[in-house]
Amino acid sequence: MKLREISEKLNLKVFSCETELDKEVTGGYASDLLSDVMGHSKEGQLWITLQTHKNIIGVASLKDLAGIILVKGFIPNTDTVALSQSEGIAILGTDMEAFELSGKLYNLLK
Repeated sequence: MKLREISEKLNLKVFSCETELDKEVTGGYASDLLSDVMGHSKEGQLWITLQTHKNIIGVASLKDLAGIILVKGFIPNTDTVALSQSEGIAILGTDMEAFELSGKLYNLLK
């Protein structure tokens, strides 16, 4: 499923890289620990987190993730948005808790 379709179905806010919403999403990964995401996420997954600093872009780029979804109404820092645009990593957001979003994403992708 394309990131754009997920964004529309889950009513996600797009903070950056709307041009990257045609990426194919292969699954999801929920974690707020950068080392966990670096060690265990897989290419094409959507990362669910509450982290907003620019290091999330480095991790997402390193792992070739489809994008990042910020939960609980968190908003990315301006330097995070700027870096996401240069790296081509979409940042989206929702007011949902990570648990609720993970369940909805799982149901969309299964």
